[in-house]
Amino acid sequence: MKKDTVIILSGGMDSVTLLYDQQARVALAVSFDYGSKHNAREIPFARLHCERLGIRHIVIPLDFMTSYFKSSLLEGGEEIPEGHYAAENMKSTVVPFRNGIMLSIAVGIAESNGLQFVMMANHGGDHTIYPDCTPEFVAAFDEASRAGTFVNVGLLSPFCQLTKADIARRGRQLGIDYSETWSCYKGGEVHCGKCGTCVERREALAEAGIDDPTRYEE
Repeated sequence: MKKDTVIILSGGMDSVTLLYDQQARVALAVSFDYGSKHNAREIPFARLHCERLGIRHIVIPLDFMTSYFKSSLLEGGEEIPEGHYAAENMKSTVVPFRNGIMLSIAVGIAESNGLQFVMMANHGGDHTIYPDCTPEFVAAFDEASRAGTFVNVGLLSPFCQLTKADIARRGRQLGIDYSETWSCYKGGEVHCGKCGTCVERREALAEAGIDDPTRYEE
């Protein structure tokens, strides 16, 4: 398969699984350091997996977000809420149009490198609170990207209709060690086990029948 794709790689469960699942076509992986409380924990995992697969990896700083955007996910923001991912208070973790900004940069990188697609690892569970993860957003951004580039760069979202448990099952088939991924929004030494992404991670691994290798706070 031709290597024709830029993948947005955070270092979390979903994007790492997508990286392994689609490695045959991934020419370049891009991580964004946008000032989140957990960037320093997840980006090293993104780098690790790219080195392991021999895929070029770059990190692009978007530090302006901490100055101009409001979100509990960002450094200097309010405390990360605890509870289920779909709870109303989790909306405070939304970084406004984060995916739109990152995808726009990735599209420019794709066209600059003669690549045809950009790929993201959003999934069905994201749709509840993240408007820039929905099927409607994916379709609209794909149309805009194709219209706005000379080579019609498209957006691929292979996991858009899957659950996180579905993704975990695929990861098990691929032999991924999920201890080498990061989810926790708090960005501590170990996963807190209580924030929305930790709860979702635990539920997905349990539903997929995978022994959870994650270190959580006691």
